[in-house]
Amino acid sequence: MRYEDFECFIRAMGEATSRRQVLGSHLAKYRGVLPDALLNYWQKEGWCGYANGLFWTVDPDDYKHLLDTWLADTEFSQIDNYHVIARSAFGTLYAWGEKYNQKIVVSCPTGSIVALMNKLNVPNKDPDLAIQTFFAMSDKERYDLEDGQGDFLFDRALEKLGALDESEVYGFEPALFVGGTASLDQLVKCNLGVHLTSLRQMRS
Repeated sequence: MRYEDFECFIRAMGEATSRRQVLGSHLAKYRGVLPDALLNYWQKEGWCGYANGLFWTVDPDDYKHLLDTWLADTEFSQIDNYHVIARSAFGTLYAWGEKYNQKIVVSCPTGSIVALMNKLNVPNKDPDLAIQTFFAMSDKERYDLEDGQGDFLFDRALEKLGALDESEVYGFEPALFVGGTASLDQLVKCNLGVHLTSLRQMRS
């Protein structure tokens, strides 16, 4: 039986459209590092793609190098040790701090990092509730991107470019922060690691 908060998530996002089982060794590795509520999701649900790949729960190990690259030479790397717990089809990374249990959002498409700066070094009194709220408040529009006319892109990208696997993203070429426009015509299917690394290098 699922927790109520995850039931809210499933009602909004639908059942997983791809799934990878999480090994007990990974659960043990992150016990005491990430909130128990998240590890319970991993154990029951696995690492999954939802809404045909719009949103993914992920293995933090797969994203460590990418996250380190994006946080290098920023104040965030001095505040906490962050782990990517989820990502969007467009390469937005959702990372969780192990010391203070606060979330940051690395918006790779726009080359920015979003966080509540006044809370990042304040211990979260209820990490499990924070994780549960993050999932329960999910909806498809939160993880989608809009084009210049305010129309959402994901479903059209899915139809035009085909479904993503866990190593792929939809990326804008040229990148948005170097003059690209948020339009379907400028979206391509990319290798996630290569594309997000390239975006970070362009922001350096």
